[in-house]
Amino acid sequence: MVFFADGGPWTGPVSWRKPFTFGVSFGLTLVAITWVSSYLRIGGRARCVLLAVFAADCVLEVAGITLQAWRGVPSHFNRETPFDSAVATALAVGGVLLVLILTTFATASFKQRPEGPAGMALALRTGFAVLLVGLLSGAAMIAYGVVVTRTVGQEAAYHSSGALKPLHGLSLHAILVLLPVLARALAFTSWPGSTREKVVRAASAAYLLAVVAAGAWALLQP
Repeated sequence: MVFFADGGPWTGPVSWRKPFTFGVSFGLTLVAITWVSSYLRIGGRARCVLLAVFAADCVLEVAGITLQAWRGVPSHFNRETPFDSAVATALAVGGVLLVLILTTFATASFKQRPEGPAGMALALRTGFAVLLVGLLSGAAMIAYGVVVTRTVGQEAAYHSSGALKPLHGLSLHAILVLLPVLARALAFTSWPGSTREKVVRAASAAYLLAVVAAGAWALLQP
């Protein structure tokens, strides 16, 4: 609605599509992490603190991107003014915090077997492992963009890491809905636990294969 009222480009570093897609992605991630973390064997107080910081960080990221879209300037790799630099720095610090929190949850899923119905432990461990790939690919995109910004220019940075976007997007969604929801949905069937484990194992293998394919595609791009 804002796009239709305000106009502007639909693609590129300055568009209303960017805060919209980031908002949806962060919102889904927050809901998913809040749900799946309930299966992890961590203290209730520690979980609440981590989720509170994670929620605040999600708001910070989306707010910063939306603010820059409203101002008509890029949100990433933008050091044109002191204010733009402050926003870019805040987004970068928030990104580091996101990585730390999600890595903590991922570590907890492997440290002690998660609770839940048959297949949930495998779904969570696979999802969190793939999520870490998504976080690393996102960090690589930002790091490479910073280098390109300093050596070539800001405009070139926005087109420098497009090859990693499929890998980044695909890796983020394993933990969001697909694998844990599959394990939970199978709990409503009359299938024995061993069969449900096999279905989740097959789905996890297929998802891992897709992630590997996306990574290989990124490496083959010029």
